[in-house]
Amino acid sequence: MNINGIIAEYNPFHNGHVHQMNSALQVSGAEKTIVVMSGNFVQRGEPAIVDKFTRAKMALMSGADMVIELPFCYACSSADYFSRGAVSLLAALGIVTHVAFGMESGTVGELEPIAEILIDEPETYKKALNEGLKMGLAYPLARNNALVLCNPEITGNNDLLSSPNNILALEYIKQIKKYHFNLTPISTLRNGAGYHDRFLDTSAYASAMAIRHAVSYGEDVNRLKEFMPDSAFNLLSECINTGRTVFADDFSEMLLFKLIKEREEGYTRYLDVSEELSDRIVNHLPDYKSFSSFCELLKSKDRTYTRISRTLIHILLDITSHDLDRCGMVGFPPYARLLGFRRDSEDLLSKLKTSTSIPIITKYSDAKEKLTAEGMSLLKKNILCDEIYNSVIAVKSGNKIVTDFSNQLVVV
Repeated sequence: MNINGIIAEYNPFHNGHVHQMNSALQVSGAEKTIVVMSGNFVQRGEPAIVDKFTRAKMALMSGADMVIELPFCYACSSADYFSRGAVSLLAALGIVTHVAFGMESGTVGELEPIAEILIDEPETYKKALNEGLKMGLAYPLARNNALVLCNPEITGNNDLLSSPNNILALEYIKQIKKYHFNLTPISTLRNGAGYHDRFLDTSAYASAMAIRHAVSYGEDVNRLKEFMPDSAFNLLSECINTGRTVFADDFSEMLLFKLIKEREEGYTRYLDVSEELSDRIVNHLPDYKSFSSFCELLKSKDRTYTRISRTLIHILLDITSHDLDRCGMVGFPPYARLLGFRRDSEDLLSKLKTSTSIPIITKYSDAKEKLTAEGMSLLKKNILCDEIYNSVIAVKSGNKIVTDFSNQLVVV
């Protein structure tokens, strides 16, 4: 039986995600879809607009058969680590046959030779990349220039290397090839609005970013109805009405307190913080207004807004360079945290028990019995991040702080 694996954030779930899921089933001939989804913090270095269990329920009610969480240390990281964690997690389940992803343009066949360059890193590529970085170019641009030099056939096809979904698609293919995972990559073309479009389109497809912006600016929630499946829209509306939506600026005061408290010692112990960036943060602290405005203030020619945002989240959540080793970043995720599944796909759980090479975790008691010290370290780091996220929801909604494992497994 063919089973699709999809790597997603669903921040939030919308019509484009339904289109991708259904199109991928047609391409692969698969009968089931297992989703590896970012938890409460996402790859851009921001909190998800609604919590991971709500987003898992959105996906399950719209066709996904099972949702597994991508641990924070991978989810809120560079495209390389994000894809490595997610693809290896799908491979470790032992029943996934295809990895399905959306692309703005191009095909898997066009990306495969580029992925080979990234794996082999020939001298021409490394030299061009280093020269670009020395010139002050941001890493994505320096890398793209080096790839074009090594593969002139992609010259002029800017979207193939620069559009957001294609960047991740390239990384997924690279991980599959590099580690010889028994997974077949398949792509579908993105419909409607682009990944970075900030405004609601006139078609039935809007970007997740446009939906988030509409919510953050207090637009009429009913405007979102045409861009989302009914079940996902209803869940998002409930979160909006009960004060359970979360944005980066909800962490502004928390982050400022931590930055001031640790100003004297600097921030170089945190992941991705160089001495130069640490000094820059200290020097700009008097101008701090909010999380998002501080990202704008700190970004530069060689550091994108997204990279700065991820760095500040690492500082806020105590993610140090040492955590890379301790939490398994240099390897693969040591467990699969199940967030939910469909009742009519319960047979997948039985298959997983005999096929997976890593423990399936549904309860904290399971974790204590099944995980190694490394696995428990990663899980506890995840729990801490979730508690901080849930504390913001508690303040905004007036409810108690919900601990991670007190949430019920989502079954629809």
